[in-house]
Amino acid sequence: MPRRMEDQSSRRSFVKKTGSAVLASTIGLNLLSAKSRDINADTLKVGLIGCGGRGTGAALQATKADDNVVLTAMADVFDDRLQKSYTNLLQENPDKIKVQPDQMFIGFDSYQKVLQSDVDVVILTTPPCFRPGHLEAAIKAGKHVFCEKPVAVDAPGIRRVIAAAKMAKEKGLALMSGFCWRHDEPKQATYERLLDGAIGDIHTVYNTYNTGSLWYHERKDEWNDFQYSLRNWIYYTWMSGDHITEQAVHSIDLMSWAMGDQMPISASGTGGRQSRTEDNYGNVFDHFAIVFDYPDGKKGFHFSRQQHGCSRAYGLDITGNKGRCNIHVSNNHHIMGKREWKWEGERSNMYQNEHNTLFASIRSGNPFNDGVRMANSTLLAIWGRMVAYTGQTITWDEAFNSEETLGPKLEDCNWDLNWPLKEVARPGITKFA
Repeated sequence: MPRRMEDQSSRRSFVKKTGSAVLASTIGLNLLSAKSRDINADTLKVGLIGCGGRGTGAALQATKADDNVVLTAMADVFDDRLQKSYTNLLQENPDKIKVQPDQMFIGFDSYQKVLQSDVDVVILTTPPCFRPGHLEAAIKAGKHVFCEKPVAVDAPGIRRVIAAAKMAKEKGLALMSGFCWRHDEPKQATYERLLDGAIGDIHTVYNTYNTGSLWYHERKDEWNDFQYSLRNWIYYTWMSGDHITEQAVHSIDLMSWAMGDQMPISASGTGGRQSRTEDNYGNVFDHFAIVFDYPDGKKGFHFSRQQHGCSRAYGLDITGNKGRCNIHVSNNHHIMGKREWKWEGERSNMYQNEHNTLFASIRSGNPFNDGVRMANSTLLAIWGRMVAYTGQTITWDEAFNSEETLGPKLEDCNWDLNWPLKEVARPGITKFA
């Protein structure tokens, strides 16, 4: 229903107030239930930027995180994807989907139109090449943000994200990353013990993300080259950062967590393209093997692949001087040693948990912000790609200060863009920039 001008003003004031000035919030967030079906002065309005499967899921979780939150704006470059997302959301949570036709925006500038609307929170779930620009614009617009991983595809993008995260902190805005395992109850319980010395001083973390092949969309006659590549963005390094950055970054983030989020000092490794060699797979690799060297001789070993017909592995083996810990990300969390422990409880939905935390922090006036951490974890994956592509040992400073920009500026993107496809990297020949 239409909202009076005085309601608009009071709603904006509400969002900025601290916890003592708003209704008491709890993890359950059973707030304002009687009013949750109407947009009112206390409603948190959400805008979705990027309407693929992950974006649709995140929007649904956002609308379930708080009794008085609604989705009011959506944006994508593809109308069919936006319409599919809207239909699915309306079926799942009809009372919370309040997107009018004039708040459905299509095109490369559609994110700006969402940010110009009166939404309070934005969900950024486009291909990651667009993330630094979208995040920067969202924070400048004064919006709270849920930002899917990875947060960039190159080091210049990482530096923009860190600056945006610091700006969010200064402006009192919440910034939640999509590193969902940080909000998984079994892992939270496991890592609490690990970081409390359950296996002593951790000196080695072995982590894997070995999967099969992924989706691919056959080209349609009406698609030009850019439309075709954007429909298959995971296979283009400038859009996805390669699969070590787009997918395996989850395992790398878990490694970093075990290391107390301390950054390595150097990295080396290898990778290549053995089974996924056809032109329709763009210019990405299909496997990586990276060694991260930490201070005091600690090491992180990362292995990932996307190869059809191969065995799968997705977990961590963490070794300390007083024991070890095995984590299979979905169903096993086991600490072995003098402080033997194994997770045996029930688990909740980690995707929902991160949105619960985000909205609770907004309501309390103590905004959650893990922006720098999400940037560091993403850079670890980008760094791994750098050493695999070049075959060189690269230090943290070199990786962080790299000037290599993979894609065009956000403002230069349009359907006539003819961004050149770089040849598949060749270790020892491809140069570090």
